[in-house]
Amino acid sequence: MFSSATGRSRWRALSLQRRAHLRNTRRADRVAEAVRVEVATFLTESAKDPRIVGFVTVTGAEVSPDLRHARVYVSVLGSDTEKQATFDGLDSVASHLRSRVARQLRLRVAPEIQFKEDDTIARAARIESLLADVKKRDAAATRGREDD
Repeated sequence: MFSSATGRSRWRALSLQRRAHLRNTRRADRVAEAVRVEVATFLTESAKDPRIVGFVTVTGAEVSPDLRHARVYVSVLGSDTEKQATFDGLDSVASHLRSRVARQLRLRVAPEIQFKEDDTIARAARIESLLADVKKRDAAATRGREDD
């Protein structure tokens, strides 16, 4: 495959880079899960901001491979004004959460936390209602054919 020593060393360097990348993504996944748990714990136990209203659920988190940025996905049930107020409150406590996460996870560099809306629960409810409507129509059509 590689006939020269430089070719082999180039191959070895690429192999080490691939392994380092895999190792970093696994660590990022572990840190992301720990961030998700820590944010959820904070929201259920310690959140004192009056703007955080409604039913707030932390559905997931993503952390960049260098562990400097974290995206936390949050589902908020409530009206649009309640959602906006909740996200304003979450943005204001993000810096406090950043220091808390760094302390709890013993990270040298704490990830900058950014909250994003996760609407998968709302989409799932919409799909369920559409499927229920289709089932009703199908049952009504089947009964109509049987009457004929």
